[in-house]
Amino acid sequence: MTQAQQDLLARCGRIGSSTWSDALDTLGIAGVVQGIARRSGGGRIAGFAATARHSWGQLGDFDRADFAVGKLVAASGPGKVLMIDVGGAPISTFGGIASTAAVARGATAVVIDGACRDTDEIEAAGLWLASRWVTPLTGKTRLKLQQLGGTVTIGGVPVSEGDLVIGDDTGIVVVPAADIERALAAAEQALEVDLAVERGIREGKTFAEAAAAANYIPLK
Repeated sequence: MTQAQQDLLARCGRIGSSTWSDALDTLGIAGVVQGIARRSGGGRIAGFAATARHSWGQLGDFDRADFAVGKLVAASGPGKVLMIDVGGAPISTFGGIASTAAVARGATAVVIDGACRDTDEIEAAGLWLASRWVTPLTGKTRLKLQQLGGTVTIGGVPVSEGDLVIGDDTGIVVVPAADIERALAAAEQALEVDLAVERGIREGKTFAEAAAAANYIPLK
């Protein structure tokens, strides 16, 4: 990762998912991931998407080698958020051992539209991970890695390699790579408005007065 990319992620990581969502609204971009909750880790993460897609079936439908979790781990790394599309299936594609390996590679985070397991081990490993489900059900012979890279769907949002991913206690937001600069400008402007409202309240204004003064919500 270049210094410019590190600096960009540092700027992006200073802004919460709610503010990013507001900024995307102003640009007409739908980027809020739905139905996927953080299971491990804490604080805010910012990284570039590395994408993968699994197909799913019943026990024994695939060879154990088709699971290919090692390839998922290899796709992770510093500044990368591994975005795994399992079509929302309640089958685990990431557990404690994979999480330990991902942390060893310096992975920023893992987001799964599917399931994880071994949440105690994932937490102990220190990996920031979010998933639609938590289940003990293994993906071995139930899941097959179909694709690394390209465009996948996570929580109803299309995600491509290199898109910006922001995650925190409130939620997860994806910004298309082509829109990062203008979305960041909008998010930083929205953050300044939020801070102005907070300053007004601390100075003794009512919420309505502070919001109107900052052009956040006009008085009626």
